[in-house]
Parts: sequence; structure tokens; C-alpha cells
Amino acid sequence: MLIHPWDAVADAEWRDWLSTHDFGQLIAGGAGRDLPVVTPAHFAFDGDDTVITHLARPNPIWPLLEEHPRALLTVVDDYTYIRADWNTAGDPAVGVPTSYYATVQLEGDVRLVDEPEAKAALLDKQLRHFETDGARARVSASPESSDRRLLPGIRGIEFTITGVRAKFKFGGNKTAEDRERIGSKLTERDGRLDREALAQLRRRG
Repeated sequence: MLIHPWDAVADAEWRDWLSTHDFGQLIAGGAGRDLPVVTPAHFAFDGDDTVITHLARPNPIWPLLEEHPRALLTVVDDYTYIRADWNTAGDPAVGVPTSYYATVQLEGDVRLVDEPEAKAALLDKQLRHFETDGARARVSASPESSDRRLLPGIRGIEFTITGVRAKFKFGGNKTAEDRERIGSKLTERDGRLDREALAQLRRRG
């Protein structure tokens, strides 16, 4: 991924963004395979260096992670299309369009979690991230729990971050006047994710 200096992201900035953007694609290459396996997944990030998630046992990603316990986790959001005529201060007929987006790409070491008690603890931690009201009972591997019969159907993943590439592409190379014009157009269009992109444009201006 190309990252220009004006699109680079500070450590605290991507961490804060990732704490509220918790759906991405887990990518495993395995060993000596032609193509990777890409699996969409919700996840929970601890704000430091660990991501946890789980997937169904029949998922095709498992053999690849067993062969080579390394993976990429990529998250993209706040994206929108910037029209050619918006993206120029000159003749709109010959403007050049672009995309605005935020993305964080994590590389990491993977530990597979299969032991029932450890898996239950991982699932409970992920559940609390998404359901903060605590309405759902804690996940349990005890013989008396209804969860006990469900746990064999999934496997857990503990992903330890070893590298990060983060890019927030929101017109950082544009003048204040350009950014104001583009912001006005986003407000006027008000399409899907235009408000999110506009907030990033203004925040990073």
C-alpha cells in the first residue's frame, strides 16, 4: 500500500479509530499456496497489541494458519468517491477523481485457541466488547452450561500485532480552499459514508 506523507497516521490516531471499527478481513497465505484465504470477521482490539476473534470450525482458513501462523488483518471504512469535477480548482471537465478512505493493515502472529476454558474466556471477552450491557450470560465451558455443546463448533484466534500500515487519505495534499470546496460537495451529496469522510476531512485539515 502506498502511503504519502500527508496520508500517514500517528500511532494514537489509528489505535483510536480501530477501537470503533471492529470488522475486517483476516488474510492467511499458508505455505507455498497460490492464493491466500480471505475471511471477513468481527474482532475485538485491546488497544495495545492484541486482537481476538473466532471462526467456525469448517472455515477454510485453518489449514493455512496451521501451516504458517502469520496473517494480515485489514480494515477499511469512511470511504467515498470524490468526483473529478470536485477535485480540481481548474477546469472541471479535465479534473482527476480520487477516493477518500481510512485503512489499517495489521500484520501479526496467530495463536489458535482450542482448549475449552481458554476458548470460552476469549469468546466472553469478544462478546463484552460488542454487548457492553452484559445482558448475555458469561460464556462458560462448564459441563452444566449450554455453551459447552457449542464450543466445539468454533475455534478462537489470538492475533498479536507485529507491524502496522495505516493510511487516512482525505485530501491532505490539498489547499484549505480545495478542502472546503470538496467538503461542501460532500455535504450536498450526503451519500453513504459521505458524512464519515467529511468528518475525517475536517478533522485532519
